[in-house]
Parts: sequence; C-alpha cells; structure tokens
Amino acid sequence: MSERLLIRVRALTPRTFETRLREIRIHRGLSKVVWERAHRILRDVQERGDEALLECAARFDGVVLSRDRLRVELEAVRAAYREVSREAIRALALVKRRLEWAERRWLDALKRVRVVADGVVIESVPRPIRSVGCYIPGGRAAYPSSVLMSVVPARLAGVERIAICSPPMRETGEVHPLVLVAADLCGVTEIYRVGGAAAIAALAYGTATIPPVEKIVGPGGPYVVAAKLLVAERVGIDLPAGPSELVILADETAPPEAIAADLMAQAEHGEESLCGLLTTSRRLAQETARALSARSCGAARREIIRQALARRGFLLYTEGDLDLLVRFANALAPEHVQVMTRRPRVVARALTQAGLVLIGPHSPASASDYVLGTNHVLPTGGAAAAYSGLSVLDFLKRVTYAECARRSLARFLEPVRVLAVAEGLPNHYRALEERMRSVDRRVRR
Repeated sequence: MSERLLIRVRALTPRTFETRLREIRIHRGLSKVVWERAHRILRDVQERGDEALLECAARFDGVVLSRDRLRVELEAVRAAYREVSREAIRALALVKRRLEWAERRWLDALKRVRVVADGVVIESVPRPIRSVGCYIPGGRAAYPSSVLMSVVPARLAGVERIAICSPPMRETGEVHPLVLVAADLCGVTEIYRVGGAAAIAALAYGTATIPPVEKIVGPGGPYVVAAKLLVAERVGIDLPAGPSELVILADETAPPEAIAADLMAQAEHGEESLCGLLTTSRRLAQETARALSARSCGAARREIIRQALARRGFLLYTEGDLDLLVRFANALAPEHVQVMTRRPRVVARALTQAGLVLIGPHSPASASDYVLGTNHVLPTGGAAAAYSGLSVLDFLKRVTYAECARRSLARFLEPVRVLAVAEGLPNHYRALEERMRSVDRRVRR
C-alpha cells in the first residue's frame, strides 16, 4: 500500500543517519530559478512601481487591475462581511483572543533595564517599530488566521502603521473575504490587492500607491521567501517562513490513524509541505503507511496531499532508539515537532531545534495553527536552528541610552588608549583626551 503513495517505510540507524538527512534536505532550499525570477520581479517593481504591480497581478494572479484598485476600498471590506458566516467571524474572534492572551504575557515579561556602575548609567528600553507590512498568502486557500498571527502581536507591540498585502482571487479580483474580515477585526484599513514577490518589493521599496515599511513579516511560498531574503539588506524581515513542515516523533503507544490524519492535515498546505514520522516502532510506521493510503484516497484536497507525501513524506523507524530519533529531529530543525510518546514531556525537553514543539496526543499541529494561542508563523527549511516563531518581540527593538560621568571617563582613558592603539584607531583615544583637556581649560578659567 505504501508504494501507491510513493512513501516508503525505512530504517534509521547511526550508519544511515546522514544519508537519510540528506535525502530529506535535498528538497529544501530555493532553486536558482526562484532566486533569479524573484530578483527580476524586485528590480522591476523598484524601477517601475505601480505599473509593474499591475502587470504582475495580470500575469501571476490572472486579475486585471487599475492603479486606483490596488488598495482595497472600505466598501469591499463591508461587502466581505456579507460573504462570511457568523460562525467564521466568531471563530476568528476566538483565535484573536487566544493569541492576545499569550502575546500579552510575552510583552509583560519585557522590562526596562537600568544599570548603574562606576559612574556610568545604561538604560535599555523596548520601543515599537513604526511601520510593518504583513504578507498574507492566497491562491488555492484563504489564510485569515495568518492575518491574526501577523497583526495581533504588531498591534500589542504598539506599531503605528500596519499594511497588509494579499493576492486577489482570480474569480473575483478581490482579496478573499475572510482575509478582509480578519483584517477588519484587527483594525487594519491599509490593505492591498498585491501578492507574491511583487508585494514584498512594494513593501520594501515603496511605489506611488504603497509607501514602504520598516519591516516585513508573514509566511509565503518560495518566491515570497526569496524576495524577503533579498530585500533584507534594506528592510527588516521576520524569518524564513516557507512551505509547512511537520515531524511526528512517536513510540508504539501512538495511534497510527491519528498520525496519518495529522500528516495529511499538514500535507494539504501544498505540494512542497514536509511531512514525516520518526518512530521507535516498525509496526507503527507500517500501519501509518497503510492508514495514509486508505485515508488519502477519498480525502478533500487529495491530489495536493498525495503529491506532498510522495515528494517530501518520510516514515523512519529505529529499533527502540529514541535518542537517535531526537538527534535526527534536532538535526532537521523543522517547523513543528509533535511528540506522541509514553513520556512526551521528557522527550520534548530534549528537542531544542524546532519552531514549535507540541507535547502529547492532544496537541496536534492543526490546533496550533488556530486556537492554542501559539503563533503559526514559524521558521522552516532548517531555520529553526537559529530563528524563533513570530511574536510581539519581533515588532519591538531595544533602544539603549548611556551616560558617563567625567570622573569615570577620566578613569577609562588608559584602557581606551591601549585598545585604540592596538586596533589602529588612535582618534578614538584622542576624542576622550580632548574632552579631558576641554574640561580642564574651562576649570582654569
């Protein structure tokens, strides 16, 4: 049955560790074609502004827009409410409340730090970024939850200007109504019918219609990820948040049907989604393969799921070596690691390289995408080794203030002289020396 899905059950041993890692990583990263096309789009938008945005909308989204329709009108937002059910609005409001609850805790933990020592006063104060652009993916699915994940922490941080870019739907030429309603619930009125790398370019460089921002956040496909990385020399970005990833770490106590359901839920994000099982039980891996085959046959978004599993799915087992699985998960540094073992909290503590670690049988990744209160904008492609998920912290910067007394500066003259000479920067010392002379001349007068 597993051959029908083109996903094999294979052993993981110390000898095959690096080979299996390379096999999974081979599809990671961005191709030369993606980098080159993203660069061309960025340059085009930088040079031609709105005209390039309109051409990109026609070429990539199949939507013909005029310049005055790049920005979403208030009437379109009002009309969106007529297309969205009350249940959906209530669900969005719940996600918003849950996220605010968690993000406020992170904000409360930030403190103004003041250090006084040897006549020097140093203060470090968190300050919000002034303007942020939030990219919200579109295309095959609507992601109103991504609006909440990006905008709620920015609002709580105190960001003054928040702009949203999202591609228009081919059928209507409008941003998806759920995205518009989610933006309205968050109080965002600056919304643009622009998607892909062109949206990133507009937010970074600015056009006649879209003023530039100081930071760009939000998930996206390969072209969006490439564009964000390319403009990072000009504006701040959050993290490389590309195709979704889920690694389930399980032992023989985990139910194969639940594992299959979780992997399929992740796979339906797109054909590039990474979905895999690491288990201490060969039998569990085989039962999961059979469950995937059976469940995917009649599933919604069946073709996307099967292509994702065939392209980037894996089922690996060890002969009871849980430590090896933990090492493998940490080496992958995926977006999500879901722990379904007999003692999940103990295992979770050893997982240090993941965007989000989900503990126990009742903490599936699909719940974290919406209602747990965690943010679903997470590092992918191994970036979890160095990046964290999006939070209120990403919309704040620390401004440091320092004040030195004259007596202290006098005491620092000699160590500054020694280091300045050693580094070939003699004017650093002379700047301090001149201050001391100036003060002495004023005192003598």
